[in-house]
Amino acid sequence: MMSKLLRIAVLASLAVGCKTPADDGAPQDSKQTPSEDGGSSEDEASPMGLPPMAKFFTAGLDKPGPYEEPRQSPDYEDGKPYHVVMELEGSIDELQSFDLLSGGGMGKPLHEITNALHESAADANVKGLVLRVNGLSLDMATAEELRRHLLAFKGDGARPVRCHTEGSGNASYYLLTACDELALSPLGDLEIPGPAATPVHVKGLLDKLGVQTDFLHIGAFKGAAEPLTREEPSPEMMQTLDAIVARSYDTMVAGMVEGRGVDEAAAKAAIDQGMVMGSRAVETKLADEVATWEAYLAKATGDVAWKKHKKKDDALADFGALQRFLGLLPPERPSGPHVAVVYAVGNVIDGKGNGTVGARQEIASRTLVATLRALARDENVKAVVMRVNSPGGSALASEQIWHAVEEVKAAGKPFVVSMGGVAASGGYYISCGADEIYANANTLTGSIGVVGGKMVLGPALESIGIKTYEVHRGQRALMGSPMTPWTDDERELVRGWMETIYEVFLGHVAAGRTMERDAVHEIAQGRVWTGVDAKERGLVDEIGGLQEAVAQARKLGGVDEDAALEVYPGEPTIRDLITSFGQVQAGGVSLGMRAAVEELAAVAGPETAHAVASLLQLTLDLRDAKVWAVSWVRPPR
Repeated sequence: MMSKLLRIAVLASLAVGCKTPADDGAPQDSKQTPSEDGGSSEDEASPMGLPPMAKFFTAGLDKPGPYEEPRQSPDYEDGKPYHVVMELEGSIDELQSFDLLSGGGMGKPLHEITNALHESAADANVKGLVLRVNGLSLDMATAEELRRHLLAFKGDGARPVRCHTEGSGNASYYLLTACDELALSPLGDLEIPGPAATPVHVKGLLDKLGVQTDFLHIGAFKGAAEPLTREEPSPEMMQTLDAIVARSYDTMVAGMVEGRGVDEAAAKAAIDQGMVMGSRAVETKLADEVATWEAYLAKATGDVAWKKHKKKDDALADFGALQRFLGLLPPERPSGPHVAVVYAVGNVIDGKGNGTVGARQEIASRTLVATLRALARDENVKAVVMRVNSPGGSALASEQIWHAVEEVKAAGKPFVVSMGGVAASGGYYISCGADEIYANANTLTGSIGVVGGKMVLGPALESIGIKTYEVHRGQRALMGSPMTPWTDDERELVRGWMETIYEVFLGHVAAGRTMERDAVHEIAQGRVWTGVDAKERGLVDEIGGLQEAVAQARKLGGVDEDAALEVYPGEPTIRDLITSFGQVQAGGVSLGMRAAVEELAAVAGPETAHAVASLLQLTLDLRDAKVWAVSWVRPPR
């Protein structure tokens, strides 16, 4: 953390002496290289000159240390043929999020990877890709979307994709089935036991603590509160989970048949084996050879040079990016007609949330509504693509965002939604008004329903000697109190309110999807569908990813294919970080929760710990929401 701050301080001091575009009369809007996936990168030439000392420091900071792995082969030369080397590890997310307490970033954005593939495929000097995949965490829908980009990179087969892994799981191995060659590290293993869903129910623990749960749900399949109210999943939830797991399993099998050239029986047998190591993986055609990374890299590239892919706008390599972070240059925005890509990621919550920084991991109604309305007013924005990856959240916030989407459409701008791993309940609520909806085959969507309730703590407190007393005016003054359950009269009042919200939800879907209310109700009732099943039922228009959604938005908006994209949220600035420090108290809660989850992981395992953490985080995010439109179904890994 200290070294990062020191780097920024040194570079900031150098920035003071630099001229900005305003100083020499250059235009404020820099040209961006368009990306098919919602990202953008600067032109090779900087719009401003750098002082010699600035160039010296930025070049020096960007060089690998003497004990680090080289970034290119000794024979690499600019302008000569070479292989691109790319490394994938950790989690793949929609956007890079930021932990203000630790100062670090978490996860690699999907669009950065797909942009790199797109740029490399367009480079005539690139002769192939060598992909190193280790410890990769992603859901099946993300693997599906990324796999399509690997296949597109290969084109007509002129650019082979050769891959190496130290080990992989279900989704990451499905991704690797797109490779022309696959090498496995010595003692590496392929853990492909098949997908599974493991809902965690805490009702038994709550019963022991004396905590009562008072929840209602509209829709037979709306199981968001089941972990709190039932000791085991309902038949409807089991039916939903079975369909999700089956889709993921079929995807794995199809990938192995297509990519590895094995028959369906052999693919299923490999999955049933669960874990395959070393030479056994080669014998069963799940891999092509066993080799160390260094040996495989030399073999895969042969006599052709290689170079690791690097972002063009890395702050240590691009002085302009650093200046934008410090506020010395304005944010880059296309100046002509263009498509805007808006990311809606995380739980849907009321209010402002954490602003621009928080928009990377939460969907705050006031923040996103303001963004959509600004785009509606911008004459240069000819179409909008909203990338949704959300399990849902507040019904009130979802409704406000839905109205903002309608404003964009009323301004004459086509509105296209691209769904990521999950766009369910509130995530579908904010999507259903789109002119067109794209989803991956394994996207989890739908969950059109409502759930609401409260935790009753009074009896639990009394059992440990804590008494509470009531002083109130009004027959229903204690309706929201966590000390007592609802009366029968209050419960019916809440149910009627939730049914009203459900009808509004149905109406929005019916209008957006051009369906009758009863037809929507038949496939709604809180049920989660995979992307393929949702398309069959009219909830989704096309199976495809962000690239396809952007292409369609350009077509509908009459925007040239070479026009740059405007992306929200953009790269955070120092102003965004400073204004986000007001959320330190909430961050402290997250830090304490993180410590508890780490303890749970040591005892119960990471999957259970992750499920509990998601439940706790969702509860924190929605603690002020009266009615939830959420789904806690997690995609199988």
